[in-house]
Amino acid sequence: MALLWLSSVVVGKGQPMITVWGGQTSRSIRVVWVLEEMGLPYLVRQVDMLAAEQDPEFLAVNPADYIPAIQDGDVIMVESIAIMEYLMARYGPTPLAPAPHDPNFAAYQQFLHLGEAGLATLMMPVVVSRFIAPEAERENWGATWCLRSFQKRLKLVSQRLANSPYLAGETFTAADISVTYALNLGQRNCGITLGHAEQAYIARTTGRDAYKRAMERSHEGVST
Repeated sequence: MALLWLSSVVVGKGQPMITVWGGQTSRSIRVVWVLEEMGLPYLVRQVDMLAAEQDPEFLAVNPADYIPAIQDGDVIMVESIAIMEYLMARYGPTPLAPAPHDPNFAAYQQFLHLGEAGLATLMMPVVVSRFIAPEAERENWGATWCLRSFQKRLKLVSQRLANSPYLAGETFTAADISVTYALNLGQRNCGITLGHAEQAYIARTTGRDAYKRAMERSHEGVST
């Protein structure tokens, strides 16, 4: 009922209702976090990636069967970083995305994409090996290589945080949303140990009200 009420109120104001497919602590948290930071209306549709059969409505949105995905009117998109960039460009401007002439723009771009391409993606072989693979295949060469590579690339984050509180300088941006997800994934599911600077950084980013709201919304309808 709460979702229906929210939908009617938002649509009544003439604003689009964005649907986010994913939920909980998946990569969709990046999208929901951006939506909360920007104050945009949305609904979360939970997707259980381990279900025996996926919801046909979800597969119609993303037949490749992975999350997150969004529906924004006639627009359907997948890939969390691409969705973040779309939302900021479509509904911005926003402080989450520095302008190209900003001195911190290059660092912002680098860490926005490092959070997925250089960090979180490396954790997927580790996650599936530890939690899904047969027992005899869990400690495999590929997963071990990914863990080592993650640790190497984490040095870029550590080096940056030694000089500024956030990855694009003094101001929180979408790059921090991207990398925070990756660091949390590494800690939670892959046995990554973070240093004091990285721990303090995560405390800063996840201490934001928008993050807390995003986590609450991302768990709507989930039985505990």
